[in-house]
Amino acid sequence: MGAHGAPGEIKESAADSRRPPQNDTSTVLSPLPPAAKLSAVTKAAHYPGNTAPAPARGPWPLPAAVLALALCGLLAACGGGKQTVRRTPPPAQPARVWPHVDPDNPVAANAVLMRAFSLVGTPYRYGGNTPEGGFDCSGLVNYVYRDMLALNLPRTSRDLAGYQGPRIDPLRLAAGDLVFFGSSGNVSHVGIYVGEGRFVHAPSSGGTVRLDRLDGPYWRDHYSGAKRILK
Repeated sequence: MGAHGAPGEIKESAADSRRPPQNDTSTVLSPLPPAAKLSAVTKAAHYPGNTAPAPARGPWPLPAAVLALALCGLLAACGGGKQTVRRTPPPAQPARVWPHVDPDNPVAANAVLMRAFSLVGTPYRYGGNTPEGGFDCSGLVNYVYRDMLALNLPRTSRDLAGYQGPRIDPLRLAAGDLVFFGSSGNVSHVGIYVGEGRFVHAPSSGGTVRLDRLDGPYWRDHYSGAKRILK
């Protein structure tokens, strides 16, 4: 076998050995293009018909919340924003000093005061004039004076304001005087003065007979006068 070679082996002739090798284009790759050209070719594929490089992308957009906060800050810096002007409330009026004034009839005045105090807490009822049925403002006045002094007074606060008797300056009030409240010259409420700037009355629906001060915010603004009933 030595000189003849292995069976089936194809021998290379001398002519074949001298022939230069042929390039096999199916397996040999051409040199890679430069990086710049490769980039241009790659980007051009995304923009058909345009051989210019694709526009570079900018930075990623900020989140919407960040943009909103930045816009609010910019507007506040430019315009200062809408400012709320708080009005200072008017200063409270100082409480008055109420001098002690002896009533003309101390015994009758004391009886009226004791009965009025005993009715504090009685429910309000429109048209009421008894402890069992409740009181409205003039019903309370009528009941106290009738029960303690057998004195029949007009039934409404307006009629009570027109009842005979002198009008009293606020600083000359004595226990048992009637105090009136209203607006625009119309009397709509009445109470019994008990001294030291206080009065007993039946205020409104849903309330009870109670003790209030003439210097209270509502009562001071709506005070309309006083009448002396006891002589």
